[in-house]
Amino acid sequence: MRPEWAEKKGCPDGVQLTKKEKKELKPIEKIKLIMTRNKDDEPELYEMLGTKDDRKEFDRQFKNVKSNFKIAIVVDMWLTGFDVPALDTIYIDKPIQQHSLIQTISRVNRVYTGKDKGLIVDYIGIKKNMNLALKKYTNFESDEFEGVEQSITIVKDQLDVLAQMFHNFNSTDYFNGSPKEQLACLNRAVEYVQLTEDLETRFMAAVKRMKQAFNLCSSSEAISDKEKDYLHFYCAVRSILFKLTKGDAPDISQMNARVRELLEGAIQSDGIEELFETGKHISVDIFSDEYLDKINAIQLPNTKIKVLQRLLSQAIDEYKKVNRIMGMEFSDRLKRVVDEYNNRRRDEAFANEVLDDVAEQLAKLLEELKKEKDSFKGMGIDYEEKAFYDILKAVAKKYEFKYPDDKMIELSKRIKIIVDDKAKYTDWSTRDDIKANLQVDLILLLDTAGYPPVTIDDVYKEVLEQAENFKKYA
Repeated sequence: MRPEWAEKKGCPDGVQLTKKEKKELKPIEKIKLIMTRNKDDEPELYEMLGTKDDRKEFDRQFKNVKSNFKIAIVVDMWLTGFDVPALDTIYIDKPIQQHSLIQTISRVNRVYTGKDKGLIVDYIGIKKNMNLALKKYTNFESDEFEGVEQSITIVKDQLDVLAQMFHNFNSTDYFNGSPKEQLACLNRAVEYVQLTEDLETRFMAAVKRMKQAFNLCSSSEAISDKEKDYLHFYCAVRSILFKLTKGDAPDISQMNARVRELLEGAIQSDGIEELFETGKHISVDIFSDEYLDKINAIQLPNTKIKVLQRLLSQAIDEYKKVNRIMGMEFSDRLKRVVDEYNNRRRDEAFANEVLDDVAEQLAKLLEELKKEKDSFKGMGIDYEEKAFYDILKAVAKKYEFKYPDDKMIELSKRIKIIVDDKAKYTDWSTRDDIKANLQVDLILLLDTAGYPPVTIDDVYKEVLEQAENFKKYA
């Protein structure tokens, strides 16, 4: 029925290959039968099955995502213990039970980029055996796994839930407006679902549940075109919001091309994409006036707060690599502002003035982080010495004892000399002997300098942790 599947090719049509990939890929059919052979097989079958070495090559080709070999017909071989993360569909027409069934269906449950779930197409009726095996060998708690019919019901239920959430939102521009109006509508929708923390949480969960179910029934005629349009709209909103909070938007391969373009456009229209691209490389000055102007140009307050929050998190994480204790202090301050923001969002009368206040606090924190990063310059010490100085100062404050600032600066320089001496060994952080010597040297140095006035183990612990932290990222 498909003679073209029997043509030997190095890769599917349209796939680009590197020189190395061209060497690795062998001309092979799209579909092959994988099973053992014996002397009683008919000649045609005997030749078709190939030798043991042939099967090893089939194994290598099937695991290569660019190979032309895409469909394997198997009997027992490859049903258990054969790991191909990209594999997404298995068709079953053979009675399988218990642990063998778990291993078989596990061929399609591996994590792979762009893949949400594996699909099991059952021709023989294994549902009862599947439930028994799942309960016996896994932590599966539901009475039954989801089939296509159940997935259709879930999609429609979640669409109804989301429609209720968006009852007060006018999405007309998305479906009927110009491209510019559609972009603006998407961004307004993202702002809308951030009105309260509860609404945002429920929205993200509902869309995720809907999308997972849709993956199983996307080709079903039971889902109307209008329902798919709304599904794509909600998924696009979730993807933008996901981008604001966690990073790269989840896979949207099932969205049509128009919605994918709108999604990218909506993220780029406010300059958010550019801000995050820069934020991935903190060496670029995210504290510059030009960069802050880009943030301030974002008109939607909740979206602006999300951007500030994520950039601050990135900047603080980078600073922790240099100065652990001050980085942790800024993390705590950021958490307090975000907690306050979330608490205020629970108030339905959450006014724009309050949003502006939160955005101002985050912008101020960004400015203070900038000052803190540069503070060592006026102290006559470098940025690593400043990290040790901050530890000495923090411990003195914590245990309420005084120690002259000039002596603290000098002590931080001497600590760095000791740390640098031990850190010249590339494996020093994993060698207990070197770490023990470092701790002894630190104890002797601090004791000679009269810091602290009484023995406090926290000092040595904090200094050692900072030393390991900095050298890990230096």
